[in-house]
Amino acid sequence: MVQEAYHSQNPYHNALHAADVTQAMYCYLQEPQLFESLTSCDILLGLLAAATHDLDHPGVNQTFLIKSSHHLALLYQNSSVLENHHWKFAVSLMRESGLLSHLSNADRQSLEERLGSLILATDISRQNEYLIEFRAHLDRADLHLNNSQDRHFILQMALKCADICNPCRPWHLSKLWSHKITEEFFSQGDIERRRNLDLSILCDRNTYSVGKIQIGFISFLVEPLFSEWARFSDTPLSHIMISHMTSNKFNWSYPPQENMGETTQSTSSKTLPQGSLGS
Repeated sequence: MVQEAYHSQNPYHNALHAADVTQAMYCYLQEPQLFESLTSCDILLGLLAAATHDLDHPGVNQTFLIKSSHHLALLYQNSSVLENHHWKFAVSLMRESGLLSHLSNADRQSLEERLGSLILATDISRQNEYLIEFRAHLDRADLHLNNSQDRHFILQMALKCADICNPCRPWHLSKLWSHKITEEFFSQGDIERRRNLDLSILCDRNTYSVGKIQIGFISFLVEPLFSEWARFSDTPLSHIMISHMTSNKFNWSYPPQENMGETTQSTSSKTLPQGSLGS
């Protein structure tokens, strides 16, 4: 049901992206700090949120939905429009499937609310809000994973990492995802141009390139987030992700010959541990 709810015609926001994010989330849930603390309910919610976090994504962003007066923008009053829709769609599938039908109404509603809190955390417009809170917790060393609220916050951060971890994968994979998301951006820009709407940032194929978009994405969103994640989870996987991210940013800044780029990254990927993001 989840797979069918994704739009296969979307270059990026499709079921493959959902599977990719779920695989990454699975890796993060196995990191020692988390693995030793999570309850079975935490794990269920983390994987469900990853699989459903972009359900029924229309292939355009919130800006487009708002300026085109889309019914979803009106329904959710221009606030985290897509994320609210993904969450509500996920809840409808969970109820239709009876996945949580063995629970009391109160427990089921609580799980649905927690699922929503995880999915809403993927709203990229709230990135700084979560990052500032995460950094403050790490500076104060006051995250205690025996506390359910702290565990939930870490699940939110793990899902945020999983959602934008493509630059932390080996070059040949990262490059493929980069082209897919850029294709979706440019497709939105083409629609906006045909409708005489102002072109959204990053969506003008006459102004932006894949490399330019990726360098900005890594510099302003991925690096700050994964630097803090590595402070929280100082593990071989985190070091490998940072290494891939740094190398990929360099490759976009100074494009290598095709074979050179593949050789460099395929060599480093041999060090990936079992259950790593190199899959």
